[in-house]
Amino acid sequence: MTTTERTRSDVLSDWLKHGLIGGIVAGIVFAMFEMATAAILDGPDAFFMPLRMIGGIVLGERALEPTSSLVTAGGAGLIVHMVLSAAFGMGVAGLARSIPMLASSAVSLIAWASVAGLGLWLVNFYVIAPIVGWNWFPEGTNPIVQFVAHTFFYGSVLGIYLNAVARRV
Repeated sequence: MTTTERTRSDVLSDWLKHGLIGGIVAGIVFAMFEMATAAILDGPDAFFMPLRMIGGIVLGERALEPTSSLVTAGGAGLIVHMVLSAAFGMGVAGLARSIPMLASSAVSLIAWASVAGLGLWLVNFYVIAPIVGWNWFPEGTNPIVQFVAHTFFYGSVLGIYLNAVARRV
């Protein structure tokens, strides 16, 4: 099958696949930024706190306590973070593929993914977290760090990846 014979479904599948991969790549970059920033701002003992906080989504607030197993809390945080990063990456890519204006140029695709990352932070921290009792997200983090992390170290990275790979599909 030639490129011109590919169906819309095939192209969407490629975008979703690249959204999953790009979400994981961006999730890794985001986590590295969050962990390094936590250590710089709050001391070396805070290095794993971002993973503990994410682990708290499934383990509860006890995951944040220093007496809680780092392997359990951090491992749960890593798994949850990667799954959510991949899923969100697929959503961003799927919308970009479905709304041609979002992927019409490198600038529009990277801007779209960056705005989506910003929206992810705002909705997760200020809508979902308070409703489900994950108060440690809005109360225990620096909003400037979260703005930068979600918008640029997740969203922009995802957009750059999608531009490099998926937009060429």
